[in-house]
Amino acid sequence: MRRLADRLGIRAPSIYKHLRDKRALEDALISAGFAEQATAFERALEGDDPLGGMARAYRRFARRNPHLYRLMTDRPLRRDRLAPGVEERAVGPVVTAVGGDRDAARAVWAFAHGMVILELNGRFPPRAHLDAAWERGLAAFRPAPASRTRTSGRGDSTRT
Repeated sequence: MRRLADRLGIRAPSIYKHLRDKRALEDALISAGFAEQATAFERALEGDDPLGGMARAYRRFARRNPHLYRLMTDRPLRRDRLAPGVEERAVGPVVTAVGGDRDAARAVWAFAHGMVILELNGRFPPRAHLDAAWERGLAAFRPAPASRTRTSGRGDSTRT
């Protein structure tokens, strides 16, 4: 807390007027991170490719804020200590982008988190084309275009 106060140009006891301890500071930072993600995800819903827009926003957030990203994702999330509604606000656009399916939203998040954390940890080969890998992964979560669905002679719907 002293180092934080020094960086802010205040005395450490001043921080305790607003936050009771280090854990409260972490909870406030995590809540702020979710709020920032929610805003970016809500904007992505307005674009032509909501899922791709959210993935780009998620990756950009993690790359710009690697320490905050890790704080948000490296241990169990104490939802009871977050600002009310902040996690659901961030999750809502993702659920919308995958057609309302919360399980699909969790799968998309797991894919995005895996890609991001591997990138942050320098685990991909130097010349790996990560944009292509992201696009390939996201393609698995996008619904097939309606024009590709046809009816077979048996009355059931098949993919061509």
